[in-house]
Amino acid sequence: MTTPKDLRYSEEHEWVKVEGDKVRIGITHFAQSELGDIVFVELPEVGDDVTADEPFGSVESVKTVSELYSPVSGKVVEVNEDLSDSPEFVNESPYEKAWMVVVELSDTSELDNLMTAEQYDEMTNE
Repeated sequence: MTTPKDLRYSEEHEWVKVEGDKVRIGITHFAQSELGDIVFVELPEVGDDVTADEPFGSVESVKTVSELYSPVSGKVVEVNEDLSDSPEFVNESPYEKAWMVVVELSDTSELDNLMTAEQYDEMTNE
């Protein structure tokens, strides 16, 4: 699978799609393939604050439980409720159906700390 070029990426394998003053966040194809079959996703509530590089939820696979780290700081304004009933979306469609949260940014300069698709591919191919 190719890494979408219009997204930004964190070292913790989250992707970020910028939508004005908000960002949509999920985990990358690479991350879901390393985790294996996802069986449960725990996400924050709408209204919760998230902080860059701090955990905001977790994904549970048949192999392990892995924390999700927020690539940015801000307030959660939307949560993908579909993942409660269909955690397999993370494996099937990590960039479309399996977005996790939408965050209203508190500091847009944090986006500068994220990698481009090329940089992310370089990191994951090492």
